[in-house]
Amino acid sequence: MSGKVMIVGTGNVGASVGYALINQSTAVHELVLTDINAADAEGEAMDLRDTLAVAPNFMKIYAGSYADAADCDIVVITAGVPQKPGESRMDLLKKNAAIFKDMVSQIMASGFNGIFLVVTNPMDVLTQLTQIYSGLPKEQVIGSGTVLDSARLRYRIGERLGASPKSVHAYQVGEHGDTEFALWSMADFGGQPINRLLTPEEQHEIEDFARNEAYTIIEKKGATYYGIGSCVANIIQCILLDERRVLPISSYDEFTDTYFGFPTILGKHGVVRRLELNLTEQEGMRLQTSVNALKTAYEAVKDL
Repeated sequence: MSGKVMIVGTGNVGASVGYALINQSTAVHELVLTDINAADAEGEAMDLRDTLAVAPNFMKIYAGSYADAADCDIVVITAGVPQKPGESRMDLLKKNAAIFKDMVSQIMASGFNGIFLVVTNPMDVLTQLTQIYSGLPKEQVIGSGTVLDSARLRYRIGERLGASPKSVHAYQVGEHGDTEFALWSMADFGGQPINRLLTPEEQHEIEDFARNEAYTIIEKKGATYYGIGSCVANIIQCILLDERRVLPISSYDEFTDTYFGFPTILGKHGVVRRLELNLTEQEGMRLQTSVNALKTAYEAVKDL
């Protein structure tokens, strides 16, 4: 792999992804920024280049166009319109679906044959639409999924146990949204089942925190971007180095014909495979609820 990555959309999230890539030792050697506002993309590229003399990573950074996607390994999509006060998620989805249809077709016209990584919300449905619009194999189109939500979950568990979240193995799964939930039956800390370490009440509080923290952050500062920026950089690194790590990205589930966040082995060609897990009856029911919500949203925009 060449280590060339394009970020489409240079708002807070796109800029944070770029900043995270520069400040980690990643395999990215070339970073292209594109935005409908070309001046903003150029300004972000200039600002990011100013870090290179002191950053732990070095790469070529510049503002470009969709034509530059031709030889990219990964195209990260963070572009889209934000949700306005009083606007429904469905209204937002319809607007972004229209934007994506045009944007993805232009990227594909460049000859791109790498991996699409969708971050824009509603992320799961937009990931499925990106696969359809692009015509790429489903393994090559993924979303950021519940990687950030799972990071929040692990942090809160670690905080409760007085230990590093890096020693916690736990996943939020399903829709990146209100129907996501934690797979407590499979969560562990140092080989110890979390179910033995935390009460049901503690688990409920922690899961609720992981699912809703974004709302709190948005209420306080208007948007979230540092957390997702670092998580997306982590996903990119996993792909470029063919790490084949398990991450709860949004990947295609053949059984339900839906994209949603679930533990998935990720490598240089995209999805290696989704894990087959033995969910409890309650977890299975909650996952079906999440899938149903995503299917309803997808059906409303698939023919736009």
